[in-house]
Amino acid sequence: MNEYQKNNTTQFKGYVTRDDREKRHGHKGAVIWFTGLSASGKSTLAHHLEKRLYDMGYMTYVFDGDNVRHGLCRDLDFSDAGRSENVRRIGEMTKLFLDAGVIAIAAFISPGKIHRRKIRELTGEKDFIEVFVDCPVSVCMQRDPKGIYKKAVAGQIKNFTGVSAKYDRPENPHIVIKSHEESINSATNRLIAYLKERHFNHGPNAGIRA
Repeated sequence: MNEYQKNNTTQFKGYVTRDDREKRHGHKGAVIWFTGLSASGKSTLAHHLEKRLYDMGYMTYVFDGDNVRHGLCRDLDFSDAGRSENVRRIGEMTKLFLDAGVIAIAAFISPGKIHRRKIRELTGEKDFIEVFVDCPVSVCMQRDPKGIYKKAVAGQIKNFTGVSAKYDRPENPHIVIKSHEESINSATNRLIAYLKERHFNHGPNAGIRA
């Protein structure tokens, strides 16, 4: 925050609270953060989870890494600073959706543990779920649906996570999904069961219904 912002802006608290919105929706908001290598299956899992929850009547939204790079973060590169700012912006966006009582689902490589820790702190431990999509780089390279690993190995793409840039494996994720060993349906069922266990509901008759 610059000096102008410090001296001339104030946060306004509206007349409708997060609790009001959650009561209207019938469930609590949450941030579900998928992290893992490119082609590990993050986006596929995130969108499957969203569809299942949506069909069950929940307010959901997916923040997909590629989609965000075409809009909100189109001005950022893939340097360390660019990646850091990319994750920061998404963290702030998911926090707004959390305040709206929405289950915000984010699918980003987010390779740095320090950046993921900041997101967790920004969100708050009780509302945050980190999902590590653990897939070997060799399998990701075999999948390579966009051909980007091939370009990275050839040196055409710099700072590519898993090839020429480091990925910090999560130390304490809430859920680990080995996408090369587990089916999408099985992984989605586990995620929904975990949400139910964490009681992301509101009132005695609401909740995550498996």
